[in-house]
Amino acid sequence: MAIIQDWLPASRENYEKILFWWQLYPVLASLQWLVSWYGMGKTSVQSKFNIPGRIAWITMEVPGFTTLLYIMSTLPSQHDIVDLPWQNKVLAGLFVIHYTYRAVIFPIIQPSMSPIHVLVWSNAIIFQLCNATCLGGWLAAYGPTTQEEWKAQSWSVLQFSVGLVVFYVGLAANYFSDEELREIRRGELRRQAKLKQQGKTVDKHYEVPQNGLFKYMLYPHYFMEWVEWLGYWIAAGVACTPARCFLVNEFFAMLPRAVSGGKWYKQKFGEDKIKGKYVIIPGVY
Repeated sequence: MAIIQDWLPASRENYEKILFWWQLYPVLASLQWLVSWYGMGKTSVQSKFNIPGRIAWITMEVPGFTTLLYIMSTLPSQHDIVDLPWQNKVLAGLFVIHYTYRAVIFPIIQPSMSPIHVLVWSNAIIFQLCNATCLGGWLAAYGPTTQEEWKAQSWSVLQFSVGLVVFYVGLAANYFSDEELREIRRGELRRQAKLKQQGKTVDKHYEVPQNGLFKYMLYPHYFMEWVEWLGYWIAAGVACTPARCFLVNEFFAMLPRAVSGGKWYKQKFGEDKIKGKYVIIPGVY
């Protein structure tokens, strides 16, 4: 049963329209270079249009994997596909694994989360819906749906295995980088609680992360998420346009934030504190 006839799940014609426009997302994301404002995280500011951090995060991230699961469960039958190849199921599973952590577990275990502006929240929902529609459509009906079709696009088990390894390396490093940031926040909450008990004024405190990949760069959690989705694209094959779009779109969406964040670290802590660290791309920037 379609939620929106011919759009959710999308017909082939509408899938191709969405995928076409989805490939142009980097143009929209590049507008971030023109503004310094970003209403989320450490650059979040007070606004009547803010949404509490945990609520905003969950509601803007969950639509991604739930939409993909819905498409995977409904679209094949519309195209008389009885059973999808194991590759399609594994790729769908990888997407769900990532977003089970990112959309559900991550906001729950965060010690604290800054408010998120409604513009950031709404853009994230659009991103998730478009991405899930393109990936879900490809996996459920519009990509290879038989072993013969997988072989026809020069796919191999070795390639898939390499992609899986790269994906899980990125996923693990992403988690441990997040955990380092969480530990800093836990320490800050303990510091604030102690000051409050002493009746002292509590000011917000920031630190430069130093452990793990943070020894070498300021945004390893961004970089390793790129690695993760590079692995996904390798596993799916170069012919998988939605997987390529996901990687490229994440790069264009996240790079301006990292560059802006690098400037924030420099202004906040001074050149000496971050000396020797790359911002986001090891050996490059």
